[in-house]
Amino acid sequence: MAVAFVLQRRIIPGVRRFLAILFLAIFAPLAWPVEPRPNIVWIVGEDMGPELGCYGDAQAITPNMDRLAREGARFTRCFTHAPVCAPSRSGLITGQYPTTIGTHHMRSKLIAPPATFTSLLRKEGYFVAWPGKTDFNFDVPKDAFDSTADWTRKLPRQPFFAYVNFVDSHESSIRMMDKFERFTANLTPAERHDPAKMAVPPYHPDAPEVRRDLANYYDLVTAVDHKVGEVLKFLEAQGVASNTVVVLTGDHGRGLPRSKRWVYESGTHVPLIVRWPGHIKPGSVREDLVSFIDFAPTMMALAGVAGPEMKKTTRVPGGADSAYEFYPPMQGVVFLGPETQERKYIFAARDRMDETYDRIRAVRSKQFHYLRNFESQLPYAQRIAYMEEMPTMQVWRRWNVEGKLNGAQKLFFAPTKPREELYDVDADPHEIHNLADSPKHQAVLKELRAALDKWIDETHDLGAVPEAELIKRGLVRDVSERYADRRKAD
Repeated sequence: MAVAFVLQRRIIPGVRRFLAILFLAIFAPLAWPVEPRPNIVWIVGEDMGPELGCYGDAQAITPNMDRLAREGARFTRCFTHAPVCAPSRSGLITGQYPTTIGTHHMRSKLIAPPATFTSLLRKEGYFVAWPGKTDFNFDVPKDAFDSTADWTRKLPRQPFFAYVNFVDSHESSIRMMDKFERFTANLTPAERHDPAKMAVPPYHPDAPEVRRDLANYYDLVTAVDHKVGEVLKFLEAQGVASNTVVVLTGDHGRGLPRSKRWVYESGTHVPLIVRWPGHIKPGSVREDLVSFIDFAPTMMALAGVAGPEMKKTTRVPGGADSAYEFYPPMQGVVFLGPETQERKYIFAARDRMDETYDRIRAVRSKQFHYLRNFESQLPYAQRIAYMEEMPTMQVWRRWNVEGKLNGAQKLFFAPTKPREELYDVDADPHEIHNLADSPKHQAVLKELRAALDKWIDETHDLGAVPEAELIKRGLVRDVSERYADRRKAD
């Protein structure tokens, strides 16, 4: 009896502990479920800048996007790294600068693209739906997507990453009346913009053609807003809105001369609204700098993808001193969630645009914007056939010939460009007062000049390498034939 009692005292408690551990292992996950990984939805308006009501634009009629901002966070300083679609989108999908990987010319064809972040999400169990436009300056890799079908007709399995691109606001819809009328057919009279009431930027001539183009653009943004509302309703009707991160942006600035294709604010500044129920305070405003290069690593972090064990090895170009690459070779910071990092500068680049060569680089802090014109002997107003079809561009040229332009409007037609440009974007949002020669701004000039030099070096900017050499190296295919007729016309 005594021996049995001792064994009972020694063994039974151990059995009890084992059973308790076993019980917790089996039933604890049922009692305290792990939060499921969020779905992620990207909504992109083509050629759409931050001309939205929630950004303080009194001309905008965008109730659905404004509602999204009230329910999430509005980022005031988000910028693309390239002010035209294909280079911009190549950075979005890879998390690397086009000037690093070789997709910086508009257009070009990279032969061996790096991994897309969507392919990495697929490896982590995400279903990736990407219907519609790709336009990455490389062929879409076979492992990039699960589906290119319209996911708004049938919800993908969860967790999912889903993309939707609205072409309504593309520059061609501003000037092509058949497209404009088709995309704006559902607008009410109250949603139409009166050209006479449009605010004309100081660098554009105040001509009827310019006012008409501006009014058409704002109408098209309202048309995009209608479709954004439909996507949001779909997510709510499917019961997934509470666990879905919605990211709304444009691929670059609006499709008008001196906006799209240019590294000024008007070409690189884009809207960014993020709704993440339970994680982002509704109605919050974020004023930190965000680059499109940051999108890919941020989506990886939201999906819970583990970074390499040695995170703190490579500094993020332009990031704060504490910012390191989480998912190299991706070159951006994470701007959402517990891994959020800070960015000190954003960078942008312009290279060949269709048939017309140029090379411009830019770096921006929160207040100042520095541009370097590597081909300063070339005028701003080089002809690009596609851009020349816009009525605004046509009347701008005509008024220049007729001597009707004022000082700010004539800057675009100077015979050469200054080597450097510097703007205080808080005081001069349209960037028409170049401060590069201002004695009071030499310290800022030197700071940003050095930051750009460092970025060019750290990211191995290929802009100085002739395109013929890139072709010879086997990095890109030769696409010059598609522009042969345009060059002959010039």
